[in-house]
Amino acid sequence: MATPKQETLAWLASISGELSSQTLRQLDETLAWYREMPAARRASVGLVAQSGIGSFLAWYENPKSQPWVAADVFGLAPRELLRSISLQQTLQLIRVVVQVVEERVVREYPQLREAVLLYSREIAFSAADVYAKAAEARGLWDARLEALVVDSILSGENTDEIASRVAALGWRANGSALVLIGNTDATLDADSLRRAARKSEADVLIGVHGDRLIVVVGRTSKTANDKSAVSFSAIVALLEPFFAPGALVVGPTVRDVSAAHSSARAALSAFAVLRNASKAKRITHADDVLAERALAGDTLAKQTLVDKIYKPLADNSAELLETLIAYLECGRSLEATSKQLFVHANTVRYRLKRISEVIGWDATGAHEAFVLQVAMVLGSMSDSTRES
Repeated sequence: MATPKQETLAWLASISGELSSQTLRQLDETLAWYREMPAARRASVGLVAQSGIGSFLAWYENPKSQPWVAADVFGLAPRELLRSISLQQTLQLIRVVVQVVEERVVREYPQLREAVLLYSREIAFSAADVYAKAAEARGLWDARLEALVVDSILSGENTDEIASRVAALGWRANGSALVLIGNTDATLDADSLRRAARKSEADVLIGVHGDRLIVVVGRTSKTANDKSAVSFSAIVALLEPFFAPGALVVGPTVRDVSAAHSSARAALSAFAVLRNASKAKRITHADDVLAERALAGDTLAKQTLVDKIYKPLADNSAELLETLIAYLECGRSLEATSKQLFVHANTVRYRLKRISEVIGWDATGAHEAFVLQVAMVLGSMSDSTRES
């Protein structure tokens, strides 16, 4: 003779098809997002809903079976489910299924109310677990992709793919970018660094290479001419505390993240120079050590010095170029320079002022004079190479 539980199970099995049909109708009537789905995805979501009813029967027969919910319900189409609907929508789906079961089953067997409520609670927890695992997996994937993008920016490889890869990471910056390189240690809080960047209307990519911290920074302002946008200087100052003690190098600003390799290349070169310096400022722009980088063999720095200093002077006035070379060779002495050029000292002063206006560098400063002297040598060497 069948027990009451066996009779109940037999009855539940006999109406399972009816419950499934009613569930699909209820989903279509109450959930707009379900109605708007393509047919294939709607079928996958409906399959999950129907499997929930079948799983309830199996669970009611043996509540101790494990892992009953995740395997029976979400195991059928987990990727399709996660791709199609959010966790909130999944919970709405569960609510509809439970409502259908309550209206049909609990009305006939009030003693099943507790079982239905317990099952609905467990399946909701299972849904949250599935989505949490998916989020964790996505986080690991994003971390690997971010590391790959930073490596590509540093190496200069696959630059054509950087835009699509950062888009996959949710990169929101749509304009100029630059690269920061400094020291790091075990206390780095990457999440706090990202939050600080977002508060400054910036987006960042973070990479750790040994004891170096590389941060690619892009501003998220809508237009490049947005006067309310936070400046890169302010952003760098805000991110500076996240770097370990030592020199923090700011690469040149480039048009967008796809061109960040040139900023990274300059920053890497400057960082290598400053690491060997006995005294270095906390924050240093890569172009502030162009001469040192050039002497260390950085071809980009050499070309930058020629393009930004030597060529503008040569194209503007041969007289200004001659005056600068003479001034530097004479140890920055106005009298010696005026004698060598057979002009008055005031004429030399005037020309030095004009030189500063043309190239933006003041030859009377000790370090700037050193930079200009290196630029003059490199420029003369490039002229000699072209002539030969």
